[in-house]
Amino acid sequence: MDRKKFDEIIDFAVEREVDAIKFYQDLQKMVRFNSQRELLHEFEEMEKGHVEMLEDIRKMEMAGIDIPRIQNLQISDYMVASPPTEDMGFEDIITIAMKREEAAQRLYTEMAGRVDDPQIQKLFLRLSAEEAKHKLYFETMYDDEVLADN
Repeated sequence: MDRKKFDEIIDFAVEREVDAIKFYQDLQKMVRFNSQRELLHEFEEMEKGHVEMLEDIRKMEMAGIDIPRIQNLQISDYMVASPPTEDMGFEDIITIAMKREEAAQRLYTEMAGRVDDPQIQKLFLRLSAEEAKHKLYFETMYDDEVLADN
């Protein structure tokens, strides 16, 4: 894969993270309680960290990119996210975050399956693994905070 194609893929991934940052910023304006705003601000900051991680990947050579195996708790597989509202609670916010990461992971996995170039596949699978890592974070939070209380 040439450097131009590599950068285009990273640019695409960065765009998606910037969209996520804006999404969480918009939700912060929507919710009523400071605790919800603080949680959403944490998510916004995580997405900013994802942009930094992507920029770090951009600096790597393809040979240096590995694809970590990430545990899947599969909690989000059985959930449906409701549209965001000003009345949403902690569980709603976590569910939305999980489903967004799940969708991003699925997108990158599907993109990897649609290309023939093994290096591009590897890059998409690495991006998919990063999204899986983010989803695991939210699934663990859900498991610890929501399911533990039930």
